[in-house]
Amino acid sequence: MTAATRPSAGADEGRPTPAPAEDQAATSAAGEGGSAETRRSARSGVAGLLGAATSGLFGFVLAVVITRGYGPAGAGAFFAAIGVVTVATAICTLGAETGLMWALPRRSAGVRGDAARVLPVALIPPLLTGLLVAGAGVLAADALAPRLLGGGSGASGEALLTVTFAAVPVVVAMTLLLATLRCVRPIRAYVGVQFLLLPVARPVLVGGAALAGGGLLAGMTGWLVPAALALLACLTLVAGPLGLGRGAALRPQRADWSTFWRFALPRAASAAIDAGSMWVGVLLTSVLAGPADAGVFGAVGRYVLAGQLAMQGLRVAVSPQLSRLLGRGERAAAAAVHRQLTTWGLVLSWPVYLLLAVFALAFLQLFGPEFTAGVPAMTVLALAMLVNTGVGNVQSLLLMGGRSGLHLVATVAGLTMTVSLGLWLIPHHGATGAAVAWAAGIATENLTAAGFARSVVREPLFDAAMVRAAAATIAGVGLAAGAGVLVGGRGLPGLAVALAVLLTGCVGMLTLPRVRAGIRGTMRQIRGGDNAATVAEPTSASTRGR
Repeated sequence: MTAATRPSAGADEGRPTPAPAEDQAATSAAGEGGSAETRRSARSGVAGLLGAATSGLFGFVLAVVITRGYGPAGAGAFFAAIGVVTVATAICTLGAETGLMWALPRRSAGVRGDAARVLPVALIPPLLTGLLVAGAGVLAADALAPRLLGGGSGASGEALLTVTFAAVPVVVAMTLLLATLRCVRPIRAYVGVQFLLLPVARPVLVGGAALAGGGLLAGMTGWLVPAALALLACLTLVAGPLGLGRGAALRPQRADWSTFWRFALPRAASAAIDAGSMWVGVLLTSVLAGPADAGVFGAVGRYVLAGQLAMQGLRVAVSPQLSRLLGRGERAAAAAVHRQLTTWGLVLSWPVYLLLAVFALAFLQLFGPEFTAGVPAMTVLALAMLVNTGVGNVQSLLLMGGRSGLHLVATVAGLTMTVSLGLWLIPHHGATGAAVAWAAGIATENLTAAGFARSVVREPLFDAAMVRAAAATIAGVGLAAGAGVLVGGRGLPGLAVALAVLLTGCVGMLTLPRVRAGIRGTMRQIRGGDNAATVAEPTSASTRGR
């Protein structure tokens, strides 16, 4: 703003002329808007984190139930079946779930709004694709079972795959309606379904099947039934805000199709890669090294994914907000939200991964002695996830900014690295080779996406606060882990000592005035109720449907 600071005629030399009132107002409004957005993201982020913590806890319980109930070979077949439905669902959704998260916040909801018109556009092609994949999978289950599930499934392999493929359309519909729910209801509704209903019901039903001696088929059925329940819950929750059944227009215009799928189709491939990144490793390991190694790798992967739940909770909490901000061109506010939540995610996730790397033996002993062969694999993956969580949700910045093509480039680069290294390493190194391949893919994808996001947003995505948080986290957890190893080794006793030291240190930090002041500031941000997802806010015609 050169004109605003140039001295006027007759002004004392060196004394800047005050900025025009309209520029001052714009600057003030921008600052207040940025603060409002970080407050909103803080409230949503906390809700997402609480839900993710619950989901992580019950996800760990589910992994224990599967590994203890079915052993390494049976768990390998079970994890491979989960991998089949996960990858198939990610392919069949065609990127529409991310398309909904991108499109709905830029439209208006209600009976007179245009948000409901997106539903037929987003739902019909994926559901048709899901039905085709389900039919083909059911017909080919007999031939696929020995290759995908190995010997761990026994005689029930064909039936296991048949049920798995038959459930694909249900899981596809659930996934799409969950994305809709996040955009049209307050985040607590999404948390209730995605982070409570699904993860709590699954270990209960799978555990009940295992205790009753129902075998892998009954266990997989127990894993799938909560998806049908979640689908019904989502249908009930999204109908009201979108005006379904009350006269809302459901007939899309021609431009709705082209706008939506121009964004979603590049995301289709990257979504399959994102959702199936771990399961590609499980399936490769099952085919190239056998179901026992696949079971070990699957158990390791459950820990790794559980540590990522903090970032997942933050991502789903703010994705609609990022879409709205970037749709309006408010890049500085979007970058501020990203930096704040990346710092939160780093502080919450890095301690988990550092402890997983140091005490991999202790964590895997909880699954049973057969799974301790995965110690090197867990150490490698835990260190790789420091990169993933350290760059933050850069993928969301790309996607919510409408740059799904760049996101596809990053994910293809990561997948290429994972598969090429996996084909080379897995036959000779089993689960450890799969972990090295996946770790290389994780680093490749995230660093590539971070570079793209910086060029798109054109605002700093990292700041000094993140560096300080990273250094303090490494120092604190490193000291605690070192004490644990010295006193009790890398097994459960050492882990218990490290956790005790960490807890003592956290309690001690609460006595510091600076820490208490930071906590009070955060609490001020998250007070004030949970705003509904911003789809209900009317937007200008220039931003709708981008």
